[in-house]
Amino acid sequence: MKVQDSGFLSLRQVQDQYLSGTGQLKKGQERNGVSFQDILNNKQEETQTVRFSKHAANRLADRQIELSRGQLDRLQEGTEKAQQKGIKESLVLVDQLAFIVNVPSSTVVTAMDRQDATENIFTNIDGAVII
Repeated sequence: MKVQDSGFLSLRQVQDQYLSGTGQLKKGQERNGVSFQDILNNKQEETQTVRFSKHAANRLADRQIELSRGQLDRLQEGTEKAQQKGIKESLVLVDQLAFIVNVPSSTVVTAMDRQDATENIFTNIDGAVII
């Protein structure tokens, strides 16, 4: 039995009938709206900002530590430098504050001020960044 004689449409006929004019742009034609690359770049920028774990947020609140915009920017800068060097768990020192950062997820795991870091011992890190 041939498809042409069966009364069914071939795949090519269905594509031509229902999908004509969609999908591909013709030469010289411009795309309207936002490109996928733009959306992807925006999402990557959003996810690259440093976040705080629940534990770290609680530590900051308990110690009444408030970070300025400048300190947050330097913390972000320190995290980016650690990432460039291939560090996975980093100590980032900003002013009198110490942060342990999980670099791949850009998440602050814990935070402390100078009084809480009196022993000056930090474990389970593979690098330190002083900003």
